[in-house]
Amino acid sequence: MSDIPVQLAELEDSDVASEVEVDNEDESQLDHVILENSTNPEETQGKPKKKKKHHKKKKKVAAEEVVAGPVSSSSVSNGSPSSAKLNSFRDLLEKLALADSLSDPVDKRKSMDQYRFWKTQPVVKFDQPIDDEGPIETKTTDQIPDSPYPLLEEFEWETMDLTNPEISNEIFDLLCNNYVEDADSTFRFKYAPEFLDWAMRIPNYQPEWHVGVRVVATKKLVAYISGIPVNLRLRNNKIAGAEINFLCVHKKLRAKRLTPLMIKEVTRRINKSGIWQALYTAGVVLPKPVSTCRYYHRSLNWPKLHDIGFSPLPAGMTKAKMIARYKLPETTATLGLRLMQRDDIDQVYDLLSAYLAKFELAQEFEKGELLHWLMYTYGLDGKLNQEMDPDRIVWAYVVEDSNGLITDFMSFYRLQSTVISNDKHETLNAAYQFYYASSIALETQSRADSVNIVKLKARLMDLFNDALILAKRLDFDVFNALTLLDNPLFLEELKFGGGDGYLHYYLFNYKAFPINGGYLKDGQLDQKNRSGVAVVML
Repeated sequence: MSDIPVQLAELEDSDVASEVEVDNEDESQLDHVILENSTNPEETQGKPKKKKKHHKKKKKVAAEEVVAGPVSSSSVSNGSPSSAKLNSFRDLLEKLALADSLSDPVDKRKSMDQYRFWKTQPVVKFDQPIDDEGPIETKTTDQIPDSPYPLLEEFEWETMDLTNPEISNEIFDLLCNNYVEDADSTFRFKYAPEFLDWAMRIPNYQPEWHVGVRVVATKKLVAYISGIPVNLRLRNNKIAGAEINFLCVHKKLRAKRLTPLMIKEVTRRINKSGIWQALYTAGVVLPKPVSTCRYYHRSLNWPKLHDIGFSPLPAGMTKAKMIARYKLPETTATLGLRLMQRDDIDQVYDLLSAYLAKFELAQEFEKGELLHWLMYTYGLDGKLNQEMDPDRIVWAYVVEDSNGLITDFMSFYRLQSTVISNDKHETLNAAYQFYYASSIALETQSRADSVNIVKLKARLMDLFNDALILAKRLDFDVFNALTLLDNPLFLEELKFGGGDGYLHYYLFNYKAFPINGGYLKDGQLDQKNRSGVAVVML
């Protein structure tokens, strides 16, 4: 199976001309996982062989050197640039694959000398012993420049006012037309304006962390990078950090070396706020992951996935058999399951906070922040909270007992992509698992308690079988999830297929002991130990 990467769009491949520095990179952008090439392991049978591709010789930058992370030693990003010149939709899937038949993705690392950029940064090196957890280096805001980094004279910086609909539409247009796509423009991500507003304008967002580059003469927006604050807990340690996303440079300007300047500028702004650590993710192995999770995908509309080339017909199978394999009930089965309302937030906040406390790496939400992530603007100021709203971005459901107590909740969000070259379908509709919690997980202090595991597994299987039914009813084509939280307990049972994509979690300027990612070295699910990761990143 092959996955399109989450938050990392790689270059054409990982072999590099290592003498090229990060500031010589071809300009590019970040992306998200949409769907794997096949949504179940058995579907890889009968898959057509890849054609050999011939490329002109040219200098290439190491994928690890152009991750959209910090250029200074003070902040990090959660993505990477991509400048692959692709000839077809199938090429896009192959070229942006996170890994190829990985048995242990961390073993894909190279020597530190080959990581020309990352070896200069305050990150944990491979084979570096960890004796305690904490910051790697310390700086003060006085050491950070007060003035923006200089641009070429034809460009100028702008702090993007996300409250202005015209500016929001400019960002949307830039991403829509210049974010990840193949050379023939047959496929590209489709970030709705509502999605971008939800993802970037959180309650405690910092306006100056949203940075644009305009052409001086025309005032056209040609580049953008976004940062949001995030509060983390690593075991017993609290970390105030930044999450960087949506790095995008206009396709015609990717030889102007804007990307490193944008990263340096957003880093400078974040540093001036006194933020020095961050959590970021990538699909390639960099120095050094604190954890790694594996992607799993559940087909909801197999005929459509087959039509657009994502899911080949396995050898010995028929289309009818594949449709029957992924068939779901028409109605949900969990008693008391309903769409979340805004006044549920107190109970949901307490439930999720208690659940996340059992994991080693988790985000610590403020109540208003969690309300934004789960409800966005639904039910606010007269806006309807409609499940079938075609513009809806995130769905959250609660389970309420006869006494009015919320015992469980789960959520997922939508990220679409445009399929331009297909005669039958224009849009791919992907659901991504978001946060969830169950009171059963709180019944014991230990996540290893065998009785609790059996009960929790049964509950989560029921809950997420209903989530699949709801997503199918909402016209989603696929449901994506990682091996984080307690997902290893139910993914295979609910016919999620393991992808060959792995998402590596990194801490910048912070050393930490490794955290289990929910799978074994052979790539299979680890139901016994499961994952210590409880951070879901967009």
